[in-house]
Amino acid sequence: MAFPQAETSVTTLLVVSDLERSTTWYRDVLGATVVGGYEGSAVLRLLDTWLLLVVGGGPTADKPTVTFAPPADPARVATEVIFGVADCRSAYAALEKRGVAFLTPPVEYDWVIRAFFRDPDGHLFEISQRKR
Repeated sequence: MAFPQAETSVTTLLVVSDLERSTTWYRDVLGATVVGGYEGSAVLRLLDTWLLLVVGGGPTADKPTVTFAPPADPARVATEVIFGVADCRSAYAALEKRGVAFLTPPVEYDWVIRAFFRDPDGHLFEISQRKR
């Protein structure tokens, strides 16, 4: 069996401190669709991506040395979600109207225009317009 196969999907798991608050934020601010959930989690669909929001927790039988926790320090980033957009300034304005607090207004470089924001737990997001 080859990996990956056509039916293989990728899900991004984000550890959150308040499941209800985060689910509402992803639905109302980013436009995600809540598909379901189970104990301590919510499954969302955002564009062509699956998101799994989970509350923190300790080790389990299948991950005996792993503890899940939301970002301890939002200033230190190990992962980020990037939205490739056609018009960064327009996306910035739309998200700002929904209450998103950006780190700065869009910044333009020779190759890209981009702006960064965080979810309620400090996970980093970027809107990015590539220049051709």
